[in-house]
Amino acid sequence: MRIDPANADQARSWDGDAGEYWARHADRFDRNLAGYRAPLQEAAAVGPADQVLDIGCGAGRTALDAARRAVRGGVLGVDLSARMLQVARDRAAAEGISNAVFEQADAQVHPFPDAHFDVAVSRTGTMFFADPAAAFANVARTLRPGGRLVQLVWQPLQANEWFLSLAGALAAGRPLPPPQPGAPGPFALADPGRVRGLLTGAGFTDPDIRPLQKSMCFGADPDEAYDFLAGLLGWMLEGLDDDRRRQALGALRATLEEHHGPDGVRYASAAWLITTTRS
Repeated sequence: MRIDPANADQARSWDGDAGEYWARHADRFDRNLAGYRAPLQEAAAVGPADQVLDIGCGAGRTALDAARRAVRGGVLGVDLSARMLQVARDRAAAEGISNAVFEQADAQVHPFPDAHFDVAVSRTGTMFFADPAAAFANVARTLRPGGRLVQLVWQPLQANEWFLSLAGALAAGRPLPPPQPGAPGPFALADPGRVRGLLTGAGFTDPDIRPLQKSMCFGADPDEAYDFLAGLLGWMLEGLDDDRRRQALGALRATLEEHHGPDGVRYASAAWLITTTRS
C-alpha cells in the first residue's frame, strides 16, 4: 500500500489499535450513526449502473448500501485499516453482495483509474486527510466529468453535544484542547468556507453544504454505553493519577445516566452533508 508520508500517523493509528477497536465494535458504530444513513444514501443517489468509490469505508456499511443500488455497476471501498476491511468483506459475503470490493489504500495518493467513478462517497472519512487539497484533487481525477462527491463530516465541536459532554467528562477538569486548524481529525472539515475552497481548488463545482442534526445512540443503557466509551475515549485518561482517573470515569458515568431515556443513551450531534460535482 502506497502511503503519503503526511498520512503516516493516520495509517499507524487506523491500521493499529484504533482500527482494531472500530472493527470489533463495527455494529455499534453503525448504530451510532444510523440517523445519517438515509440522508447520505439519498444524496449519493447511486444508480443501477454506477461505479462507486467509498473513501474511508471502514467496516463497509456505506459501501454495501451503495452496492445494493448499483446492481449492474460496482463499488470499491478503500481504507487504511486492514482489520476493518476484513469486517467489510465478511459482511459482504454474509449479505450475499458480490459487486463490492474492499482494498487497503490511502485515498490521498492511490493511483485510481482516471475518470472511472460516477460517485464518490464518504461517511466521516475525509476529515482524516493530512493533505485534503491533494486528496480531493485525487478524488476529482478518478471521477468522471459530472461525477458526484458526497461526504458527511462533523460541524464544529461546539455544535456537537456528544463530544462536548463525553470528552468534557473525561477531561477531569482540564480544558478541552481546541481542534488544530488544518490538522486531521473529527472537526477538520467543520468550516464551510474552508471546505468550499478545498473543493473548488481540487476541480469541483458548486459545493452544496447542508446542515443535519441527529441524535446518536451510544448504548441501550448506561452500562453498555460506559463499556463502549471507556474504551473508545480511554486515551483521554492517559497521564491522570488514580484520583483524577476515578473522577473522570465517575463524570462519564454520570453524564450517561443523565442522557439515558426510553431509546437508550442519546446525545445530540450536528453534521454537514456536502455534495459537489466534478467539473
